[in-house]
Amino acid sequence: MKKALLIFTLMFTLVVLAACGQSNKDGANGEKSTEKKVLQMATSADFAPFESRDTSGKPVGFDIDLATAIADKLGYKLEIKDMKFDGLIGALQAKRVDMVLAGMSATEKRQKNVDFSTAYNHSGEMFITLKDSKVKSIDDLKGTTVGVQLGTIQEEGAKSLQKKVDFTIKPLDNATTLIQELLSKRIQVAYLDKSVASGYIKEQGLAGFDDPTTSSPGMAVAFPKGSDLKDDVNKALKELEENGKLQELKDKWLKDQQ
Repeated sequence: MKKALLIFTLMFTLVVLAACGQSNKDGANGEKSTEKKVLQMATSADFAPFESRDTSGKPVGFDIDLATAIADKLGYKLEIKDMKFDGLIGALQAKRVDMVLAGMSATEKRQKNVDFSTAYNHSGEMFITLKDSKVKSIDDLKGTTVGVQLGTIQEEGAKSLQKKVDFTIKPLDNATTLIQELLSKRIQVAYLDKSVASGYIKEQGLAGFDDPTTSSPGMAVAFPKGSDLKDDVNKALKELEENGKLQELKDKWLKDQQ
């Protein structure tokens, strides 16, 4: 009898514990948890005004706000991972992140490895020099050292332009380092996205000129090949354009470049 009572007590305890566990899982009132799914986005926070860090170290910029708006539209909680630009495609291919917003142009070369959303911004390219530089045009690049960021469309563009004009290319990790190299005169020219370049020209008192030889395919959100997220993000981008939110973000972050 005592043995039977002990078995009954143990079974009753297990049932109660299981019920408590389910209650905790579903929420305090026994309702299903409303915690949002996480959307992991990678970026390279050295590319103001698209992505950089504020004084507290928090990622800020046009792409950050856009990604937040997209996540809100789709019902996700956004999680941002900061990494070097030339590692972003690899992170997508390894599916370590769900998407990339990093001022990334949807080039044909990149489209072989990842999928892209519709373009959300068109900018172009620009060459930056010191204020007193004699480099004023493409032809003046002859004999100079031109700094570019690794893995960018500007690196590809410089290699193409190098076939016509004899100059040296110096690949560097990020845009901040490019400007440091320019200010210290270790390079004579920095080649950057026009929106980013315009900001540095204004902040650092530099000079620059547009690259008339290129036509940017536009910046877009990147995904692993075959990602189901692409269609959802395209719908969100369309809604953000139609309701004026996309233009609002451009006015906030890119007004000096428009």
